[in-house]
Amino acid sequence: MLIDSHAHLEMRDFDPDREEVVRRAVEGGVTAMVTVGTNLRDCRKAIAIATKFPEVYAAIGIHPHDVKGIHDEMYREMRKLAAEPKVVAYGEIGLDFFRNRSPREVQIRRFAEQLDLAAELDLPVIIHDRDAHPETMKALLSWKGRKPVIIHCFSGDAAMAEECVRRGYYVSIAGPVTYPKNDKLAEVVRRTPLERLLVETDCPYLTPQAHRGKRNEPAHVLFTARRVAEIRGLSLEEVAEATSGNARRVFNIP
Repeated sequence: MLIDSHAHLEMRDFDPDREEVVRRAVEGGVTAMVTVGTNLRDCRKAIAIATKFPEVYAAIGIHPHDVKGIHDEMYREMRKLAAEPKVVAYGEIGLDFFRNRSPREVQIRRFAEQLDLAAELDLPVIIHDRDAHPETMKALLSWKGRKPVIIHCFSGDAAMAEECVRRGYYVSIAGPVTYPKNDKLAEVVRRTPLERLLVETDCPYLTPQAHRGKRNEPAHVLFTARRVAEIRGLSLEEVAEATSGNARRVFNIP
């Protein structure tokens, strides 16, 4: 039994067949999925989807691409949304210095504000970090929350993963671990304690190698978990049990 700790079922890619996508995941052994909003509209949609499907939970936050549009009223609305019963985390928030769709200085300021808001709401935080490893780790030093930090779709090296573990963060592994020459991520998986690993799809993006070129979906978290098991020399069942247990504790999923 697996948990997809990071999906985007609220995105338009799934509008034609969302029910079938959730059904395939459940039939494939995925017992829970966290769908992650990235702007105010999609956060509302994520909550609606989580309310409809018992296996789906929601996270809310403003992605670094969209933080240039944040205003005070938006934060008030996020506080209201956080009170919804199936909201289990705040995110994804963070820094993206690859696309820079919001100015870097705005990203850094809004990241700090959203970290403070997540602490106020007493929710775990889901972190987006792309080409901004030092800045992300520096910003997280100010985290005042009591709940876990999840580095989603981890793309750093083993040294960064070790620092995350020292700080008590969780390292979430996505489909790129299945790509043939991704030795760096394989080393991260090899050296990160199992009790600090999560698995995710980040669907509709980052489809595992077996289905590369097609839309990703929560059922495909199986391929990521299978590759993690192969790297660690464990059974799929051991990895599923460990990562699902981690996800249930992190997100307080019953």
